[in-house]
Amino acid sequence: MKAIGLGKENFKSMYVAIGLLMLIVFTGTIGFMFIERFTFTEAFFMTIITISTVGFREVHPLSEFGQFFTAFLIVISFGIFAYAVTTLTRYIVDGVLRNYLKDNKVKTKIEKLSNHVIVVGYGRNGAQAVKELVTHKIPVVVIDNNDAIIENIRKDASLLYIQGDATQDETLLNARIDKARALITALPNDADNLFVVLTAKTMNPEITIISRASNFNSDRKLRSAGATNVIMPDKIGGQRMAKLVAQPDIVDFLEYIMHRESEEVYIEEISCKNMSPKFTEKTIGEWSIRSTTGANIIGLKTADNNYIVNPSPDVKITDNDQIFVLGNPEQIEKLKKVLFGSK
Repeated sequence: MKAIGLGKENFKSMYVAIGLLMLIVFTGTIGFMFIERFTFTEAFFMTIITISTVGFREVHPLSEFGQFFTAFLIVISFGIFAYAVTTLTRYIVDGVLRNYLKDNKVKTKIEKLSNHVIVVGYGRNGAQAVKELVTHKIPVVVIDNNDAIIENIRKDASLLYIQGDATQDETLLNARIDKARALITALPNDADNLFVVLTAKTMNPEITIISRASNFNSDRKLRSAGATNVIMPDKIGGQRMAKLVAQPDIVDFLEYIMHRESEEVYIEEISCKNMSPKFTEKTIGEWSIRSTTGANIIGLKTADNNYIVNPSPDVKITDNDQIFVLGNPEQIEKLKKVLFGSK
């Protein structure tokens, strides 16, 4: 993970300051040991009080050559010592150290992740995607290369993040691309999204990839590169605006359900895998879901990726299917307990 905060320059300045300070201390200590025959402790102490200009008396009276060396040490160390103290103080006061420690803590958490979603780009689309995933309690790792954006993300203790270029293998490896269930790339540039898709698909061929696109011609290219779905926000926005004119109540109704704003009712996708054997190969009518749980099965995705909207009671359900259920949280939770048992 890239060290961040006020940027690489802060760390470079800090390393330079520490390096120069150590060089001066080393030079002074060796000089006093060689010129005045001081012990290491005496030479080190003499060096410290000299470069810090605290005004203590010499450890031992200095020879003429020793006095010249001390004057030389004061001249060259005065600016270096002030620079080092100022840099290290700014490093602590400006929060760079705090951010560095937090970044390492976040890195440790990411290293333990699996079956998570990686979101590349934390602009308007990326931030909305993260918000929705968090609502569904899906672990998320955000990748962005902008200092200001990362600084803003860092304020949210619940978000995991990496600052870096997602087109680079190392960045995706740090986000555990090999263990991720999906990747959403929402960068503003289609070429960058294409490169991220190619890189991610090479590193994890089974991963689901959702990509943003601005240009209509990019759709085919992104799909050819390995994107499972391509979303064009401008196209969706235009369609939604038109539907708000033609069918405003339907749009508001679907918006109300899909975004779960009230928690009164929502749609949930449930995999039938591992459901109780007594429900396998039985029809929806035989399940009696509505009467036992209050939830409604409004759709079905079969094993061969076909969709059935508003399935009739005589449709059989297998453990390879997925059902789309409408209900409130209590009804859906009761449905899960009925299908999968008390566990």
